[in-house]
This record gives sequence, structure tokens and C-alpha cells, in this order.
Amino acid sequence: MRFLRFLLLVLVARPLAVLMTGADVTGRERLPLKGPAIIAANHASHVDTLLMLAVFPSRAVSKLRPAAAADYFLRDPVIGWFSRHVIGIVPVARGKAADGEDVLAPARAALAAGEIVLIFPEGARGDGESDEMGQLKSGVARLAEAFPQAPVIPVWIQGAGRVLPKGASVPVPLNCAVLVGEPVIWTGRRGGFMDALRAAMLALKAQAPPLRWSEEP
Repeated sequence: MRFLRFLLLVLVARPLAVLMTGADVTGRERLPLKGPAIIAANHASHVDTLLMLAVFPSRAVSKLRPAAAADYFLRDPVIGWFSRHVIGIVPVARGKAADGEDVLAPARAALAAGEIVLIFPEGARGDGESDEMGQLKSGVARLAEAFPQAPVIPVWIQGAGRVLPKGASVPVPLNCAVLVGEPVIWTGRRGGFMDALRAAMLALKAQAPPLRWSEEP
């Protein structure tokens, strides 16, 4: 199954993402090749996950495990199978934390297995138009605290929210950019760590190029 996932990601998902978005990457060399490691990216579209799977080096893409909402991606058996076995999600049961459930348990298990967890700290997609970053949730700090040796790599994805805005079903070709920053180090304090992560992501946003329509191949 891992080999099938690798083939689908490299031969199908990557060309599709490049066709739709251009997938310009700055700082690709900062992407980890093995885990445990955490990628923390802004979130404006489902294209965000496809983009990250596409820009990762081929030798590491099978280790990338996107954290995703269980209530959305596992709601249908077919979508659920594809999400688990092809996209490779680690399901997050939103709304179950109030019941005492450890919603980060699948992400912790993936990190413990030496994989790379992609997490969107905003917790939900933005509107895709303003590119404003929402408030970051503390789950990423809890993972960093549990795995202090794991690098936390900040990423800014520019333009994916306009390729496939929230509520849209048909993507529109538009050049996107993925900017990868230096690791944010666990400081021993969740508040200080979250402040540093937010500052790092906003610094990447400030460096993002203006959006433009994808050129015909």
C-alpha cells in the first residue's frame, strides 16, 4: 500500500498540482526528509494538502502525513479509504476534545513512528480571499512539547485559497507559491513557542510574491 501511495502521489498528484498551481517553492531544501518532524502551514484551501504532497522530495513524500478533520474526510467510505491510504491523513476528531478524547493521538503515533506530520494550526480553512492568517490553535505546541527533538518547519502557502476557495468544487488555475522557513525550536513554554511560530509564518507571508494566473504549459 505504501508503494501504491508513492506512485499515485508522484505520478498523479504531483503533476496535477503543478498543472493547477505552478507550485513555485522557496526554501525547498528546508523540508525534512525523515521524521519525527512537524510542518506547520497556513490553511485556505484543500489544495494546500495537495500542494505540500507535490512539493515534497520524492524520497520523503511517503512519510508525509497530513492532519485532517475526521468528520470531513472519513464521512464517506470511499473518501475515507482514499484519504487514509492515498493521501495518508492522520485523522483529527474535531469536537471530541471536550469529551476527554486525545484528538492528537494519531499525530503523536505518526511522529513516534518517524513520520512527518503536516498540521494546519489555524484548525480550519480561511475564506481564501484575504490571505489573512487566523488565530493559531495550541495543538502544534502540544506536539512540539511531546517531541521536542522534532523540528517544526513553518510554511506559508500563497494563493491556494483562490485556486479552490472554501465552498467551491471546481479549481481555477493560478500560480501559487510555497515558502519554507527555518525550524522553530521548542522553547519549553507553549505561549512563547506559539508566538515564535506565528511570527515565522507571517515573515514568510511578507516575502510571498504577487499572485498571477498559471501560464499555459
